[in-house]
This record gives sequence, C-alpha cells and structure tokens, in this order.
Amino acid sequence: MNGLKKVEVMYFTDILCIWAYLAQIRIDKMKATFGTNIEVHNHFIPVFGSVELKLEKNWSAQGGVAAYNKHIRDIALTFSHIDVHPEIWMKNIPTTSASGHLFLKAVQILESRGDLPCLTTQANCANNTFEATVWEMRVAFFKDLIDVSSFPEQMRIAERLGLPLQKIERLIKSGVAFAALDDDLQLKEKYIVSGSPTLILNEGRQIIYGNVGYRVIEANIQELLNQPESQASWC
Repeated sequence: MNGLKKVEVMYFTDILCIWAYLAQIRIDKMKATFGTNIEVHNHFIPVFGSVELKLEKNWSAQGGVAAYNKHIRDIALTFSHIDVHPEIWMKNIPTTSASGHLFLKAVQILESRGDLPCLTTQANCANNTFEATVWEMRVAFFKDLIDVSSFPEQMRIAERLGLPLQKIERLIKSGVAFAALDDDLQLKEKYIVSGSPTLILNEGRQIIYGNVGYRVIEANIQELLNQPESQASWC
C-alpha cells in the first residue's frame, strides 16, 4: 500500500464524549490498516464546553444526571472493549471539557516540536505520546472517575506518563495552547462539524460523524486512495 497517495484525516472529538471513547479502537485499526498512507490530525471541539448547561438542557426533563448515568452505562454494556465506572457523571463531575482540551493542545504542541519522550518501542513514535495522553485522559474519566477538568489531575496524568510538566504549564500560561485550541474551533466552523466524533476527509467533501462502523471508515479511505488524481468533481 505504500505506493499509494496519502490521505489526510481530520479527527474531531470531545474528551468527555463516550462515543469518542469507544471509537478509539476504530481509529487504531484505521491507522494499523493504512499506515503511512494516511495522516491523522487530531482536533478538539467543546461538546461539553459547559457540562452543567448541557446536562440541564438535554437531561433535566428525563431524570437528570441519574438518567444520564444510566444512558452512558447502557452504551458501555454494548461495547465490551471499554470500561465505564458505575458512578460516571454522578461523582467527580467535570465542569468542562475545554480545560482538558487546552492541556492536550499543549501536549500536542510539544510533540510537534519534538519535546516529548517516546512512549512506544516502535521506531517511529510520531503522535504516539500525544495520542497516548489523550487515551489516558479518557480512561481516567470514564473508568477511574477522575475529574479531568481539574488542572492538578491533568498534571498528575502528565507526571505519570513522564511528560515535561513545566513546558506544558508554560504553553498554557503564555497563551500558545489557547491559540491552538482556537484554531480547532475555527476548523470546526469551517467544516461545519456537528459533534463528536467526526472524521473529515477529502477537504471536507466526506464527513463521517457519530457511531459509525469501521468498514464505513475503511471504505471511504480506500476510495480516496484509489481515486485517480485527474478525476474531476461532479457538478
């Protein structure tokens, strides 16, 4: 497959989204299948920008956080590859996903600069440390019931992974991580991203949103990899 052209994939998620949590196995398979023929760019969107407002708006008439807790646990029961704490959304409730996204953008920036340790034995660890941090954040929230909107908790995760704490904090305090997060929001508006998780392919012409099976993702990428360069767009 290495002789084929490269497909760029923009991947939009919210760190507190159960669907993005369970979809990680599909992203891992996508990367394993297509290897260097795809390039994945991770972006964050604030589906849970205000947790209190979102839960009140969507769940107050359906039983509140107890009903949402049951909803999330029912989803997890149908996907054996993920673990969800029995008291999810009942205790240690995050106030926002935005602070977690800000922390992760700082980590992503450091990786782009080559300032992160490699957390894999593979020869090429590009994006692996950042993506491992994203996964640790999701597991910390959904499985371990940790309030990942808390900066001290974020730094504990970073410390456990051996990440440079002072550099992360510096990028946040300087505003650099804020600017990178705003870039994600601009892309969200540009491509009219509806929610999490969303895959954007072919410069926005192909959008894969929500709980979509892996074969659909694979088919879309295969089509782009095998599409002739000279093929014109239909009117």
